[in-house]
Amino acid sequence: MKITNDIRYIGVNDHELDLFEGQYIVPNGMAYNSYVIVDEKVAVMDTVDANFADAWLDNLRAVLGDKQPDYLIVSHMEPDHSANIARFAELYPAAVIVSSAVAFRMMSNYFGTDFAARRLVVGEGDALSLGTHELAFYTAPMVHWPEVIVTYDRTDKVLFSADAFGKFGALDVEEDWACEARRYYIGIVGKFGAQTQALLKKAAVLDIQTICPLHGPVLTENLEYYIRLYDLWSSYQPETEGVMIAYTSVYGNTKKAALQLAAALRAKGCPKVAVNDLARGDMAEAVEDAFRYSKLVLATTTYNGDVFPFMREFLHHLTERNFQNRTVAFIENGSWTPTAAKVMKGMLEGCKNLTYAQTDVKILAALNADSAAQLDALAEELCAD
Repeated sequence: MKITNDIRYIGVNDHELDLFEGQYIVPNGMAYNSYVIVDEKVAVMDTVDANFADAWLDNLRAVLGDKQPDYLIVSHMEPDHSANIARFAELYPAAVIVSSAVAFRMMSNYFGTDFAARRLVVGEGDALSLGTHELAFYTAPMVHWPEVIVTYDRTDKVLFSADAFGKFGALDVEEDWACEARRYYIGIVGKFGAQTQALLKKAAVLDIQTICPLHGPVLTENLEYYIRLYDLWSSYQPETEGVMIAYTSVYGNTKKAALQLAAALRAKGCPKVAVNDLARGDMAEAVEDAFRYSKLVLATTTYNGDVFPFMREFLHHLTERNFQNRTVAFIENGSWTPTAAKVMKGMLEGCKNLTYAQTDVKILAALNADSAAQLDALAEELCAD
């Protein structure tokens, strides 16, 4: 793939992977992106997953022919990008490895060497000339590991953004960017919104025409759209005005209440309503929806004096990722002493800028006239804002 006259894509598609990072379902696989800049000096931008070393090296040779690379720039040490550093170093003994000081310490852990004799440590504002192309390096710690750097090609105005602006899915599959990029961001980077905001501020002063991430497609058009979404996600602002209902149900009564509330919201004109069964759906999709919508309804049973396990896991995912700036409502069910709402509110105590609905729905085993009226009142309240 030709990105500019001098920049080529040499990454690979992975359709063998079922769970990214051991937990995220990737029905359309993953792309492990790598690039090469061919100038007076040749710079390779990152490697790929260990399972695709041969394909990646074949792609590199197809671009370079007999030409030898001068640099390997390592932006991120997660193994899906860094696994082939040692092999590259063996094949190209004259090449210099360029990365952050923290990354070289990590290389010692992964490979038993920090390549001291052939390394170039770069940090904030450092530059590297390839001839025509001038590269500038910017640190991006905790987006989403501490060693991360991004590289800006001042000549072609290309930002090599590491894991920022990445998404799930291989490049040979057509799918909506925002859906899988949102799930990727919230799941993997979401805890580090402040650090992502810091990176966006650095990027704002650059004339960026192309973004080359380590996962997902190269972005060349309407960059304002992608940057705006990243700004929303990393500042924890709702992307969509609407209600997400997350529920767990043992015998179907809490599910009935959740679906009845969804129907009432739609009947009252609520623009967007999403419903997630936490026990059966993709947990990452549910977490994504909680961060996407402006209002969240938590519906669950009291279980062993606590909340149902899938709801506890869901709330842990939210609090771990700094859930904030939302309206939250509760539906609790209990056959004798409902305590779920109290437990859930306690789990959210550390979250910033949450507004709680005035209407709490309490179900004693099954819906009755009183709890049905509470559901209708909650729908009215959520639609009124």
